[in-house]
Amino acid sequence: MGYDTAAKTDPESVVPEEFGGMWFLKDELGTEELGLSILELEPDGKGKEHDETQTDQEEIYYVVEGEIDVDLTDREETVTLDSDEAIRLDPEESRQLHNRGDERAKLVLVGAPL
Repeated sequence: MGYDTAAKTDPESVVPEEFGGMWFLKDELGTEELGLSILELEPDGKGKEHDETQTDQEEIYYVVEGEIDVDLTDREETVTLDSDEAIRLDPEESRQLHNRGDERAKLVLVGAPL
């Protein structure tokens, strides 16, 4: 088949519902070199601080709803993204997502190569 489809709810969330949710769609879509995830964070919710130096994967975060802070922890700098804004991060950039707003935030996360 020349295409695959998936819904956010096809895989189990790797984040407890009380914090929002995170769904990895790579396996459901059968991708080999591209990762796609949906992340939802409740107010004051945080993602895991990390970098991608071991995987050499650059990532793009696109905010669908809400506002999100991308804390660039090694730089001690924060980039705030509103709905319809995106950021691309080099693999070695240490980052942590934080929803400091009053509404649930929803993001699409893309990473390659895997």
